[in-house]
Formats: sequence, C-alpha cells, structure tokens
Amino acid sequence: MEAIINKASINSVIIQPEKAVLVAVDTDNNANWSIEDSLDELAQLVLTAGATVVGRLTQKLQAPARNSYLGKGKLDELVELKKELGYNLVIFDDELSPIQQRLLEEALGVKVIDRVALILDIFAKHAHTREGQLQVELAQMQYILPRLAGQWSHLERLGGGIGTRGPGESQLETDKRIIRTKIRNLQEQLDDVTTHRDLYRERRRMRGVPVVSLVGYTNSGKSSLLNAVVKADVLAENKLFATLDPTTRRMYINGLGNVLLTDTVGFIRKLPPAIVKAFRATLEEINQADLLVHVVDITAKNAFEQCQTVEKILGDMGVAEKPRLTAMNKIDLKLDNSRKWIEDEALSLLKAECPVAEDTVLISAAKRWGLAEFNLRLKEKLIGMGFNPGYAVYDEDVGGKK
Repeated sequence: MEAIINKASINSVIIQPEKAVLVAVDTDNNANWSIEDSLDELAQLVLTAGATVVGRLTQKLQAPARNSYLGKGKLDELVELKKELGYNLVIFDDELSPIQQRLLEEALGVKVIDRVALILDIFAKHAHTREGQLQVELAQMQYILPRLAGQWSHLERLGGGIGTRGPGESQLETDKRIIRTKIRNLQEQLDDVTTHRDLYRERRRMRGVPVVSLVGYTNSGKSSLLNAVVKADVLAENKLFATLDPTTRRMYINGLGNVLLTDTVGFIRKLPPAIVKAFRATLEEINQADLLVHVVDITAKNAFEQCQTVEKILGDMGVAEKPRLTAMNKIDLKLDNSRKWIEDEALSLLKAECPVAEDTVLISAAKRWGLAEFNLRLKEKLIGMGFNPGYAVYDEDVGGKK
C-alpha cells in the first residue's frame, strides 16, 4: 500500500508540458517566407523548449494591430479557442510591445510570450558555460526592462487617489534601477570575457594558426560537421539551437598543418539586434576568423531563404566579404532510401544532378561523406590566403568550450 501511495504521489507532481497555441499575422513583409513555414519553424522552437503545440491561428493584415496585435474579431476567436483546445500558453511569431503583451494577457487569461522570449528561454536551457550564461542573462534583462511597467498595471485600475501614488511607483523605479545595475554588471563581466578572448586570439595570430569558423542557420549540421571532421563529441541533435556555446577543436590537414575549427551559435529569422549584441563575445569568433564555412541544410524546405537570413546577419556583422567555403550538408537525405548507397556513387550522382560552384562542396556530416573534398578545398583556400604548409604550431588548450 505504501509503495502504491508513494507512486501516486510521484505521478501527481509530474509537470505536464505547456499547451501552446501559435499566432502570427501575415503581412506583405513576409514575402520570402509563407506564414505556414514561419509557424512551422516556431513550432520547432516550441518543441525544443519542451512545450506542446495544440493549435495555430493566423490573420492577414497590413501590419499587426498596435495595441492587441490581432484584430478584435480574430482576438475573440482566439479567446473562444481556449474552451476547445484548453491551451495555457499563447506564443506570437513576432516581438510584442509591452502594451501588446499586457493587453493580450488580460484578454486571454493565460501566459503570453513572443518569439524573442521563446528563443531566450531555449538559450537559457542550452547555455552551459559561464560566458553563455552571462550572455543569456544580459539579453533577458534587456528584454525585461521595458516590460516592467506592465507588471504594475494593476495600480492603474485602482483609479488613483490615496494609497495608489507613491508605493507602486517607487517600487517600479526600484526594480528598474536593480535591472539597470544588473545589466551594467553583466556587461562588465562580459567585457572581461572579451578581453580574455582577445588575448587568446592574439596568441593564435602570433603562432600563425589559421582559424576557420562554422556558420549557418540553426540545425544546419554545424556541430555534426565539427564532430565528423575532428572526431569531437559536441552535442548534435535534430533540434533548433541544440548547441549554444562556441567550441573550438584542432584539426590536421595533410599538406597544410593544424587548423582551428570553431562551431558557433546558429542563426535564425527575426533574431533581434539585442540578442546579437548580447552575444557579441561569442559572435566575435566569426569576426576574427580567417575563413568562414557556411553550412547549409539542403533538405530544408526554405534552404534558399535560410541562406539569405545567414547572409543578412553576416552583412550586419560586417563580415560578408570574408573568404568563404560553402558546405551543402545532409546530401544523404536527398537519395532514394530504398537502397544502400556508397559514398563515391552517391557523390557522383548528386554532382551530376546538382552542379555546384567552385567554392561549394557536397557533404553528409552524418555519413562522413565528402569530407576528403571538404579538407582539400579548405587547404586550397587557406594556402591561397597565404598560410604556408608546414608552419609551426605550439601546443595549447583548445579542446573545450570556452
């Protein structure tokens, strides 16, 4: 009996996944992505965060409504859906203003978050190093600060007068000061991290070791490629932002020497500038790299649009003109899976069907296909940039997350 009671007690406290409804406004600005594709990606983010998607709602508008994001009729429809779907979380595909978030929570009676908050939640879940955790916390504080006023909106409904003027207002200002102080402290700590990284990079430059940075859309297979090339053990999952912290490994290329290969955080659509700014220490690895390898998931439905997103972010970072090699990944998933394929046969077929540019290689990181040509192209690019074969390399610790 005791065992049964204990088991029942354990089952009673199991936390059930949140039931989320996804909401988006279809505007003329979404020309490159259909609204359904955008919500498909949002659903993947929700899955990574650990919630369950129970429904979707979209509305065609020239722009989201200023105060409620949705039009009144569509908002009423969303309220009615709560009875049918039993959702307890609503996630909007665009960043909400503080007033929009507050009014929506009042109308819906459930927690309301936007795409930015969802991404930050995933980042917090996957940040394991001190640097990653500092960057996530900074981005969260910067996100929360303008939304604090909404937390005190209950005072407005009291109608003013005695008892409503001083305490609430001073508490709000106190909270703002606390968060601003926290932001300054986090920025100072990240400045120390940046100084440390700058010293580390200077040592690398003095030793003449070329640095190659893997860039690409999230879930394109960057970590899988790093694992395949240098036999590393970086976490690689079929989820968005499965890895967050930058990882550097040393690889050896015959006829050239040692190269440092760095895996960085993946990019995604609608990545707010605040997040990019908060992650400047991590993204500096891309700025300081000698060569970028753009890893592309050729099986993605919106592969071209994903490439455009990556190129835009690289352009915003001022590194669009850096020497580049493109790796078209996951080619094994383009083949007929009813038969077994060997590497040479698969590569010959795919090259014939899909001719690629000179600075592009076809690979399958999962199958380890195309890695010989990848290494060869990497060597040719680096030698062409002035890195001489057989340069001296000193031992140093590059093996872990930094």
